[in-house]
Amino acid sequence: MDIPAQLSRELGLRPRQVEETLALLNEGATVPFIARYRKERTGSLDETQIRQLSQKWSYYRELDERRKTVLASIREQGKLTPELRRAIDNALAKTELEDLYLPYKPKRTTRGSKAREAGLGPLAHWIHACADPRCDLRTKAREFVKPDRLVETVEQALDGASDVLAEELADNAEVRLRLRELAANDGAIVSAPTKEFAGRKTKFSMYYDFRESVRRLPSHRILAMLRGEREKVLKLTLDVPLARAQHGIEGMFIRQRNPATFAFLQDVVADSLKRLLLPATETEIRRLLRERADAEACRVFAENLEALLLAAPAGHKSVLGIDPGFRTGCKVAALDATGQFLEYNAIFPHPPQKETTEARSHLLRMAQEHGVELVAVGNGTAGRETEQFIKTALADIAPDTRPPVVMVSEAGASVYSASETAAREFPDLDVTVRGAISIGRRLQDPLSELVKIDPCAIGVGQYQHDVNQTQLKTALDAVVESCVNRVGVDVNVASAELLRHVSGLNATLADNVVTYRSEHGSFHNRRDLLKVPRLGAKAFEQAAGFLRIPNGDNPLDNSAVHPERYDTVSRIARTLGVSVSELVGNERLLNTVRPETFVSDDLGLPTLNDILAELKKPGRDPRDTFEYAQFAEGVTEISDLTEGMRLQGTVTNVANFGAFVDVGVHQDGLVHISEMADHFVSDPRDIVKVGQVVSVTVLTVDRELKRISLRLETQRCLRRR
Repeated sequence: MDIPAQLSRELGLRPRQVEETLALLNEGATVPFIARYRKERTGSLDETQIRQLSQKWSYYRELDERRKTVLASIREQGKLTPELRRAIDNALAKTELEDLYLPYKPKRTTRGSKAREAGLGPLAHWIHACADPRCDLRTKAREFVKPDRLVETVEQALDGASDVLAEELADNAEVRLRLRELAANDGAIVSAPTKEFAGRKTKFSMYYDFRESVRRLPSHRILAMLRGEREKVLKLTLDVPLARAQHGIEGMFIRQRNPATFAFLQDVVADSLKRLLLPATETEIRRLLRERADAEACRVFAENLEALLLAAPAGHKSVLGIDPGFRTGCKVAALDATGQFLEYNAIFPHPPQKETTEARSHLLRMAQEHGVELVAVGNGTAGRETEQFIKTALADIAPDTRPPVVMVSEAGASVYSASETAAREFPDLDVTVRGAISIGRRLQDPLSELVKIDPCAIGVGQYQHDVNQTQLKTALDAVVESCVNRVGVDVNVASAELLRHVSGLNATLADNVVTYRSEHGSFHNRRDLLKVPRLGAKAFEQAAGFLRIPNGDNPLDNSAVHPERYDTVSRIARTLGVSVSELVGNERLLNTVRPETFVSDDLGLPTLNDILAELKKPGRDPRDTFEYAQFAEGVTEISDLTEGMRLQGTVTNVANFGAFVDVGVHQDGLVHISEMADHFVSDPRDIVKVGQVVSVTVLTVDRELKRISLRLETQRCLRRR
């Protein structure tokens, strides 16, 4: 199989694009590096296209390895015909290859294999091939009655012949494909409660009398029903148009309408369909549905994670991070503008202690002593109550210097607090203090802090624990890598956890960078990175363009211009009669540059245009302007909600069926996809994204089940800082 040629056809790419991209990947280049700095070689493929190409390449390589195994097995059996060899060579899917291999695959003992051992194969093939309307099946079968082979009657001989034909029919690749296509296009998944749960109200009640076509079944319903089945609440079955299936297979299997054999062969088809083909097809359809659901769930999770990681940072502002609590108190951590931990205090403003005066005193002192510009409050237990207390406690501070109080998602904070990463960062601090620090840092820079947490612990997916975890991890790791390199990393302040996601670096090199920095001080230019132990030329090539050095020796070191192109920038500057420092950021002057005059054998217009765009706004942050929601005063519990109430909230998760919004009552509300706009919405992510501040109206409140139904409003009031 010519894999590059197949990839070119399948993905609609030029052969050279495929060959050059695969060559770069095989050389050890990362996807962000290829997409950003090797556009001339790839024809400007973006990260999505490169990852898709890489995934397909891996799939076809695995397919080729399996193809070799299958061919060797059939060849050893002496059954490899030229026609079968061509079919196997042309198989482009693992399912297609396995269908071709099935008749030759070693099997456990079956009714068909027992019949063959009893010598009934020739009888079966005679019946199948018989064209003479005068032939007598019972007379022919009498020749195969052999008590020593446990075939004692004519009926047993005919039953055995039927078993042989039924199994051969079930092993036929074309029959399996046609039935699978029928099930996929016209079949339906039917769901009903198990006997134990019939009549009982559960979270799966909507699936008690449920039927939906395989073709239209959305991923979230697939995963929900599979979970219901796994929890023994639901029983799922595949419903296929049996009459059409029977008729279609008869047309493929029965060669002529011989009245002497037709009824017998019809029974063979019915038996094979019910006993072998339908169970196998159901297994295959379930697998296809699961793969489809996994792929979609991974896509949803990845897009939500990307939105969360690229959420606007509050920036270099001093913060009080607060992990709220009732009985155990609120943990307060003061951080400077770079996220460095300064001080910790525990306050107890809520019952049972209710030490409000002392708590207020601590807050005011810490806010004033450390010049606090923002207060970050975790949105978990006691979050809204703590928010209200802090606003009251800080009311005496002048409005122009009073720090705003912002609710921050706690998702995954406890995971970080107890992690090895947190223990290395703060070995002498309690886990609760680490949690408060994490909450504060999330407000300053979500990306830098969230990369320290397993993405699965952040909880922005749909049925994330039900999907293929290996596939999910691969997808989420790719998102983290993409986001980190898109934003860029200040090498003089970045944590090892952030650095390890930079193109070309790994955990060891990231640790080495941090160790070198602590021993020798800040990096003054990108070339200093080559002094880091084990960071060689290849790693430098891959990483340098994504690492930033503000206020370094060379202004280009704080940009996305790769060091390999510094000479090009110098030539541009000389042509304009200015220094590089005078050129960087001079948009008026840069607009006069004609990039085509600097094209060379290894430098084309795509990269030159990138260089000029970067020089106009060096080190620009692609993330949005920071904004936060203002929760309604006095609305802190689900019991405070009433229908028609209009609130402001933050989108916490987006699924295929809608978006979840935190409105400050410890229970997210759901904006169903049908309540997102006054027009049809096919994908909620076209309307909202994780972290977005929105205005919503309360439609219904089910306090018993703790379900809040919301409608998205088109207008929203944002607080910008």
